Amino acid sequence: MISAIAIDDEPPALKVIESFCGQTDSIELQKCFTQPNEALKHLRKFPVDLLFLDIQMPSMSGIDFYKSINQETMVIFTTAHSQFALEGFNLNAIDYLLKPFSLQRFQQAVAKANDFYNYTHQTDKIQNQYLFIRADYKLMKINISDILFIEGLNDHVKIHVHNQKTIITRMTMKTIHEKLPSKEFIRVHRSYIVPFSRIESIRNKTIFLLGKEIPVGGIYEEDLFNLFNNK
Repeated sequence: MISAIAIDDEPPALKVIESFCGQTDSIELQKCFTQPNEALKHLRKFPVDLLFLDIQMPSMSGIDFYKSINQETMVIFTTAHSQFALEGFNLNAIDYLLKPFSLQRFQQAVAKANDFYNYTHQTDKIQNQYLFIRADYKLMKINISDILFIEGLNDHVKIHVHNQKTIITRMTMKTIHEKLPSKEFIRVHRSYIVPFSRIESIRNKTIFLLGKEIPVGGIYEEDLFNLFNNK
């Protein structure tokens, strides 16, 4: 079960969340708050996994509230104003619910939280089956086995995925490489990471993979050939 609290200055909005949580098996809603300061005091003593957090509140905005706590806590923002969505996702929100929202839409958001919770709490073997990437203002789940190769673009990366649209996300190559299974993916150039199993051949410092030619950078050449020799 995912432990949660809800914060909203409007009691009717809290009643909706309370009702919807009661119809959702994976969420244990521990308490509701109309005052952000009271919620902060509660969290210091009783940390939770997930917040349902209104953005527009008179005493403190939901954005400021979330910035003030341990941000390993998941958050689903709720608000009547869509213009706050971008800032919410910049804070790594799981989802953004625009009021009034339906039970179905609520449960979609909770399903994302449940997937992310399982991803961060399961064994390494389970974690290594997929990645969670933030792109296009949403949290995307990518099966690692479907990754064809990864291409660096300054402070963004392009993830080329089998039978899917290429995913572009703001992340460094170093960061995404650290998220991938080290025995399965290798960085072969400052701009390329490839899955070892998809390499078809190597000739003249060039990797041939799915009809594409990927250069091998000089500082990565030794690691690549050591990997081949150890297979």
